[in-house]
Amino acid sequence: MSDEKTFSLKDFLLNKGYTKVKLKLTKTNHFEIKTTINGVKGLFILDTGASSSCVGFEAIETFKLKVKDSEIKAAGAGAIDMLTQISKKNHIKIGKWQKEKVPLILFNLTHVNTALTSHNAQPVDGIIGADILKKAKGIIDYEKKYLYLKL
Repeated sequence: MSDEKTFSLKDFLLNKGYTKVKLKLTKTNHFEIKTTINGVKGLFILDTGASSSCVGFEAIETFKLKVKDSEIKAAGAGAIDMLTQISKKNHIKIGKWQKEKVPLILFNLTHVNTALTSHNAQPVDGIIGADILKKAKGIIDYEKKYLYLKL
């Protein structure tokens, strides 16, 4: 037996300048995360498979988004070729991590929320995708249900 002190993932990452954010596992086996966009709090799904972070069209006013038409066609969650818009300069805050000038894709989230509510899960305002996770050097602790983001 050595006397080496063992560090948990949490200790290691906090020591490396990360912050931790609690994730909630939904009845649909998705992680929910609270996120603030342009000063307004919302509920989002954390989706490592989504290339872009997205917000539903109905949340444009809620999150004070400046929107332009987009050439991007969204696909995912059983839907393809959905029309999208883009909002380019948004302030995003997740826990203590924050970033300016984050682009968000806007699309029709109805099919996502219909699926969630049919399984007794709360509807969400959008999806936090791989774009933000990459910017924040995100690390997910699935067992303890935490997301770590580099400050």
